[in-house]
Amino acid sequence: MTVEPAAEVPPSRVRGSLAVAAGILASRVAGLVRQSVFAYYLGGGAGADVFNAALKIPNVLQNLLGEGAVSASFIPVYSRLRAEGRHREAVAVAGAVATLLALVTGALVALGVAFAPQFVDLIAPGFEGARRAETVSLVRIVFPGVGLLVLSAWCLGILNSHRRFFLPYAVPMASSATVVVALVVTGRAAGEFALARAATYGIVAGALAQLLVQLPAALRLVPGARPALGSGSPEVRAVVSRFSGALLSRGVAQLSGYIDQILASLLPVGAVATLAFAQTLNLLPVSLFGTAISASELPEMSSATGTVDEVHRAVVKRLDAGLARIAFFVVPSAMAFVALGGDIAGLLYQRGAFTRTQTLAVWATLAGSAVGLLGQTMARLYSSAFYALGDTRTPMRVAALRLVLTAALGYVFAFPLLRALGVPPSWGTVGLSASAGLAGWIEYLVLRAALRRRVGAHGVAAPVLLRLWSIALSAAGAAWTVRLPLAAALGDRPMLVAPPTLAVFGLGYLAAGVFVGDPTARALLVTLRRRIGR
Repeated sequence: MTVEPAAEVPPSRVRGSLAVAAGILASRVAGLVRQSVFAYYLGGGAGADVFNAALKIPNVLQNLLGEGAVSASFIPVYSRLRAEGRHREAVAVAGAVATLLALVTGALVALGVAFAPQFVDLIAPGFEGARRAETVSLVRIVFPGVGLLVLSAWCLGILNSHRRFFLPYAVPMASSATVVVALVVTGRAAGEFALARAATYGIVAGALAQLLVQLPAALRLVPGARPALGSGSPEVRAVVSRFSGALLSRGVAQLSGYIDQILASLLPVGAVATLAFAQTLNLLPVSLFGTAISASELPEMSSATGTVDEVHRAVVKRLDAGLARIAFFVVPSAMAFVALGGDIAGLLYQRGAFTRTQTLAVWATLAGSAVGLLGQTMARLYSSAFYALGDTRTPMRVAALRLVLTAALGYVFAFPLLRALGVPPSWGTVGLSASAGLAGWIEYLVLRAALRRRVGAHGVAAPVLLRLWSIALSAAGAAWTVRLPLAAALGDRPMLVAPPTLAVFGLGYLAAGVFVGDPTARALLVTLRRRIGR
């Protein structure tokens, strides 16, 4: 039994996505360690709610600028100039973009500090009393860190354009490390709000470290870059024009996260924390595969030259190969969230103040997010394809549609539907994650249809997806045949039960993929053999 071969991608370009994936994996593993330590010290109570609500702002702005508007507007123009040999103009554009971002940074920090109470009322309208007051205080602390992250976005754009992928995606490890140190030094006896405040200071220190680590490497790649507004440069005007469209597109998409935060704040205490713990896990495959492949493909697709048809064929070739790789890795991730989410959450979080009940709540929320995991991940690559073609308006319009759907479906799924089914309000996070996943699928389908009208037929064949889901299901069955006797013998001990269970699932999926002839599975097996051989 064989599957259709994926479009071949030159090894040098595959290494780009592997470098991004390696950087993201390192930062995400560090983030999971941070979350595990955080769960130990604060559990899922009011302190965790406050910290996660305050942290929503820098997370959104980092995604919006670092992996969004700057990448979508700056990288295509800068990469095209370099591909055409216009290095002096490329350096001038880099200097102008740095200047404009610095101005944006100053405005963001000033607005954030001045209007912190209004921000909190927007992101957590259900917070009252001490929870609201503490969140306002933490937002004022964290906004200088937001400014540092915005400046780091320029470094990311320069490094990615020069195919230096690992550093900008691995450097967030610094932030995780500073948060862990802050929590350990403060200690559990200090109380949950004091711990939340210490973790917030850790975030700001980590943001400064991220900028200082990346800046020297970025400056070496643009020798002679000078501060300037670049108002007379058509290339700078092109970046600014694309930036506004990409900012609106990413901004609308990021508002979906705000909507979930707002709705979760109206649920019982602990819902915001539960949603945050689940989103940390949900974002791992999205970032590791969706962001990794999208980030590495953006400069490649943007560098395509020739006639319109030749550019379109180059984009389609890279898009098909990227979608196939995303599907191979994200399908088992979604299956694992549904079938083994309790083991994943228990292994990472269940200790100290984090109880088994909270583990089950995170599992249920993860299972809800699995509904749209594949669609929302592939949508990221589609957005990169549109950005490479100079189109920021289509992703913006589709993101607006997703925002409306997220708001409407999230409210229905988390409140009226649960009441109609007689389900306790604490399970509202499941409705929020499932509705966001459904909206993500619609975003993907609309983006795919729009790109097909422009560049022609493309995408992963339905039989290939069906095979991937089938082997993922068989791997989950194999994992449960191991898990059941282990749980019976060892009881509720995730540290002992989860590792062998998850190992059987992963190895079973890979083995089944090799058996049916999946090209990504075979390539992964070859890579693993080479690594082991070394």
